[in-house]
Amino acid sequence: MLKKLPIGIQTFSHIREENYIYVDKTEDALEVIENYKYAFLSRPRRFGKSLFLDTLRNIFEGKRELFEGLYIYDKWDWSIKYPVIKISWDGRNRSIEDLKLNTEKFIRDNQEKLGIKCEAPLSHPTCFAELIEKACKKYNQKVVVLIDEYDKPILDVIEDKEQAKEHREYIKGLYSTLKGVDEYIRFAFLTGVSKFSKASIFSGLNNLEDISLTPKFGNICGYTQNDLETTFKEYLQDANMQKIKEWYNGYNFLKDNLYNPFDILQFIRNDKVFKNYWFKSATPTFLIKLIEKNNYFLPKLSNLVVGEELVDSFDIENISLETLSGSEVYFLLKSINLNRTLRL
Repeated sequence: MLKKLPIGIQTFSHIREENYIYVDKTEDALEVIENYKYAFLSRPRRFGKSLFLDTLRNIFEGKRELFEGLYIYDKWDWSIKYPVIKISWDGRNRSIEDLKLNTEKFIRDNQEKLGIKCEAPLSHPTCFAELIEKACKKYNQKVVVLIDEYDKPILDVIEDKEQAKEHREYIKGLYSTLKGVDEYIRFAFLTGVSKFSKASIFSGLNNLEDISLTPKFGNICGYTQNDLETTFKEYLQDANMQKIKEWYNGYNFLKDNLYNPFDILQFIRNDKVFKNYWFKSATPTFLIKLIEKNNYFLPKLSNLVVGEELVDSFDIENISLETLSGSEVYFLLKSINLNRTLRL
């Protein structure tokens, strides 16, 4: 019996326990865990970031039984269980009030899971720091902090510069508390679709390392050609593999060419009908709003040759369409040549 397709499922335990397909990313997970303390990963929407983050959570929580048959199974000390604090901004973020409500929710959820009560108000940044310190002391283990979609509170209102600045200052206050509790942190991993400058959001967190275009992590999310020819072989027996490649194999993060997972899963689910599944479900509305508001001339992006700034950080006060598009990776990153130029 074929395994089920994990469409829209971002919970690692559910995938492993309910007979869904899982493409093993635990070798990358182990490499990140063992070599970084603060790491950041940028990838497009629907590319597997949230599932990778949840995979990390299960590793640190010591859920060994879920990893049987995977790369990390006999290479990790499962006897050590770390307290994990997970943050996600997947709710409504249209106002500061929304951000405070979301903060209160994820702080409350983490307090209940860890059995900890903070003295500071839930929406205040000091409560986040207090939660980390108390978790470390209660469990006698340093804390793991996982932040999903760190940039969503800004991108949700990016077309309104003043409101975006207000949101930036709020989450900056929250994230900046990590520096003050560094001694209690074992590992922190952040994901997003864009890369705002460290100075604007992560003030003081100078050791946050961006692995988004580190070649050895090029396949950390997404499906490779080998994945399609092995894991998905039985699902694609009658499919036109060359046409699949032409439609969905347009991503490269300086390692192998990759397929968007959502496209492949939907393609199989929908009787192998070729459609733009990802675009219909993950259209970056913030990018479209900026294009409309600023009357960008799109044809100038064709055959664009830019420097490293395309994938470098940016800020609210200085946003170019090229940089935003690059951060969303709607271009195929083919190479970074010796003079640090990206050819697209």
